[in-house]
Formats: sequence, C-alpha cells, structure tokens
Amino acid sequence: MTQAERRLYLITELLKEDKGSAGFKLGLVPGNEGGFVIPDDEKSQCDILRALMNIRGPYSISEDFLRIQDEYLQQVNKERGITNIADLKPVRETGGFDKLNHRGQLYLWQGDITTLKVDAIVNAANSALLGCFAPLHICIDNCIHTFAGIQLRLACYELMQKQGHEEGTGLCKITPAFNLPSRYVLHTVGPIIYTSVGPREKILLANCYKNCLETAAQNQLESVAFCCISTGVFRFPADLAAQIAVETIEMWLAENPDSSVKKVVFNVFGNKDLEIYQGLLL
Repeated sequence: MTQAERRLYLITELLKEDKGSAGFKLGLVPGNEGGFVIPDDEKSQCDILRALMNIRGPYSISEDFLRIQDEYLQQVNKERGITNIADLKPVRETGGFDKLNHRGQLYLWQGDITTLKVDAIVNAANSALLGCFAPLHICIDNCIHTFAGIQLRLACYELMQKQGHEEGTGLCKITPAFNLPSRYVLHTVGPIIYTSVGPREKILLANCYKNCLETAAQNQLESVAFCCISTGVFRFPADLAAQIAVETIEMWLAENPDSSVKKVVFNVFGNKDLEIYQGLLL
C-alpha cells in the first residue's frame, strides 16, 4: 500500500466505528451508504486522521488496523525527520564520578520532542493519563499520542485500570513509545497553578523530574528527554520551572553517579523557553 492508501484505509476504518459517531463529532459531511465525504487533499486527510485518533476511546482494534497504522506512522515519522541524541553535543557535564569515571551530560535541544531518538521522552500528562482528546490540539500530550499511535492510549488505559484511580501529581508511569523514535514514554502529571506558586507546587514539580529519572534508572535507560513540565495550560511560571528542572536534575545526577542515566536533554519548543534554559545552562 502507498501512504495515501494507508491513510484512507485508516480514516475509513475509524469512521466505521460506533456507527460513524466520530464523523458527526468532527462535522464531516455525510456521504453515500452511511459513510462520509473524505477530502482529496493530503493536508485535510492528515488532519481528519489525527482528529479521529485524538477522540477515539481506549478500546481494542484489529491487528490489521494496527499493522497498517504502524507502517503509516513509521513512514510519517521518518519523513518528519529524526534527531539522534548521538548527534547532539552536551552543553554541560554534571554530577559525581561513577565507577567508570563517567559524568552526567546535559543537553539543550530546541525542536519537536516526538522526533527525538533517545531512550525515553517525558510526556506532560493529565491525571487521567489517557492523552489529550481535543481534536488537533497542539499540546505535547496530544502530539505524543498522535505520533505514537493508538496503542499508547491502550497501554495507558491498562495501567490506569490496574491502578484504579487517577494519577497523582509528581509521579511517573512508563510505557513503550510504539511508533516514536524513542523507546519509551515517561508520563508525569505536573502541578497546576491556580493563583500563585507555593512551596508545595515547587516540591511537586521537582518530584516530576526526580521520579522520571528514578523510573528511567529502574529500567536501565541511559538517555532521557524532558519537556517543559507544567508551563503550558498548567500555568507554572516558565523561568521558575526551568530553574527547578535544572537544579533537580543536577542534584539527582550528583547523588546517583552509578545510575544508568547518563544523558539528560532539556527539550524546548519556543524561543522564550530556549532563552531561559540558555541562561541557566550556558
């Protein structure tokens, strides 16, 4: 199958689910025989497919669908461009010497975290831990679930079903990354700021970084890429959040010199965050 054929297959199969309710939710034009009119242009089709994946609940789907989805997403991710941490240069070394005389390396990288090839990327999740259900939303939670594939929501759902309650702030869950260039996704829920930042919120944010590093170490991972946790819709001030991130990670690396974690990437997307981290790291 070509990419265009895969995309149309995936859209068609998702629109068949639940008597076409997803198509009505997205405002698609009804077509013949109970189907919907699918635009011919690639951009519109890509948006429809992403939106359908975004709003789909965590219920099972056929192996044929997953196989074609995986083929499609792996090609999409390849075309988007993949950055390997092996090609990046650290901006700082930190931490104590371990038995092999290694030090932790800190990296600063601006770009889309879903294109980064590392052992694990960090997802700033919400307490349901099921990803963002808003169609085409630009949050990192939405992007990670979109380009990882439907399996990621299913894996998160399985974890949450076993847990039996919402995820607490500052903790960490690990899942495979499925179709992403990274091997794993570390899901953490950052603190939400309603009025001002107090001591509790600072501790909770630091816990996000600590517990992600602990989980990475428990799984023998070497490289971890952190997004800017809580600084978006959770309203944590970006400059203070960055300071907490850098201080917490440097302290953890210094206190855990024998850990498998040796490379930590501070991933930023916008120029403002880049300037903040440059001021702290360079």
